[in-house]
Amino acid sequence: MPTFYIEQFGCRATQADGAAIERQLREQGCQLTSEAHTADVVVLNTCTVTAAADTQARDAIRKLHAANPSTRIIVTGCYAQRAPDELAALPGVSFVVGNSHKPQIPSLVNTIHARITPRASSEFPLPPVLPAGMLAPEEATAHILTGDIFDLTDVLVAPVLGGEGNHTRPTLKIQDGCNSRCSFCVIPFVRGKSRSLPPAKVVAEIQHLAASGYREVVLSGINLGAYGRDLSPRVEFLDLLQRILDETPLERLRVSSIEPLDVTLSLIELIAATDRLAPHFLMPLQSASDPILAAMHRWYRAEHYARRVELIHERLPHAAIGADVITGFPGETEDDHAATIRFIADRPFTYLHVFSYSQRPGTKAAALPHQVSGGVIKRRARELRALGETKSAKFRASQIGRTLRLLTLRRDPLDGPFVTPALSENYLSVQIPLTLPPNELLPACVTHSEGKNLCALPLEPVLAVPETS
Repeated sequence: MPTFYIEQFGCRATQADGAAIERQLREQGCQLTSEAHTADVVVLNTCTVTAAADTQARDAIRKLHAANPSTRIIVTGCYAQRAPDELAALPGVSFVVGNSHKPQIPSLVNTIHARITPRASSEFPLPPVLPAGMLAPEEATAHILTGDIFDLTDVLVAPVLGGEGNHTRPTLKIQDGCNSRCSFCVIPFVRGKSRSLPPAKVVAEIQHLAASGYREVVLSGINLGAYGRDLSPRVEFLDLLQRILDETPLERLRVSSIEPLDVTLSLIELIAATDRLAPHFLMPLQSASDPILAAMHRWYRAEHYARRVELIHERLPHAAIGADVITGFPGETEDDHAATIRFIADRPFTYLHVFSYSQRPGTKAAALPHQVSGGVIKRRARELRALGETKSAKFRASQIGRTLRLLTLRRDPLDGPFVTPALSENYLSVQIPLTLPPNELLPACVTHSEGKNLCALPLEPVLAVPETS
């Protein structure tokens, strides 16, 4: 059977797609390799949210081909859906597979393997028939498989076991696509309409993860708050969370990014009522200037967002409150930028994700006048990131002396001896001065802060792992 390697780019949703492809390939007997250059087939799963993401993908393809020209490369993901011809022109690419055709990747891997494997005996099957009009990879340039993304109705499912937390905190994508049309965003056109994983399937996946020993799971989606609106009968996201609490033994569930208007008082109250839901809210802000929000086609204004922050802070004063911010949107003035700075400075945000505006072909914003210069965008991004660091430092300082419920993560040799990294319920990086196994959930008292980490001591006796040289 063929060997394969998956190289990932982009958001949690892209990583979740890669995990689903890996699961499908393993189920048909393919073997995952630890390095790309040793694989028969490399699946490169792309992002296209910025021009920089596109450049990163193209550079990766060139490096893969240079390292091993015999490796067959399948390029998939959002960039492949948006601009397949650009990718098909690159040396080494065998297939470009849009998000619309991702489920076909396992059969394509078999097709490639059959054509590069000697067929001297009956042990090796004849190659499958390629779709009509398609030539074998060695007979032509890369072949493109894309279609109408809005025809998709399924969600590729498999928990992401790697990434942040290093195999300790699986991410489960339960929703894909988006029905909104923000003027800067290309994602709806490469991922299609909003669609949801049925609640019974969500519960089954989490039951399996909990039975496998995982203590925390992160729910993700492109527009997570839209979960269930496409199902018949309709399912509310809040009801799904309650069902997970009722029907699984999972000790901690974390919600990834969610739109501000989907952060209702009922959701806040549910999270406040149990320690099994992490008090962590990542709400895209993008801008705090109402004219810019209108130009972005965002469906709230600064005062609506501010009220959500107030509700969270009133009910959960130590919750993590993060925001995505875009700087340099076309027409953004210094006054608009200052309004965003003031808005963030005046509110209890605990961290920021700052993005420099990037023109995306086909979006309405790309055709707007008054594009902001690159130098101005960089300066504004620096100011926002500096403010984000200030807010994060203030939040860390407020946690000293508190007891937090920590999930231990896998140790990195660079962490040094007798140090275990951990993550708190309110999304803080914590170091424990003991060598502990990963995936332990324990209370600990925060003693002090060191750089961007807090330091904490467990309140209960724990079994330390002997340090090895």
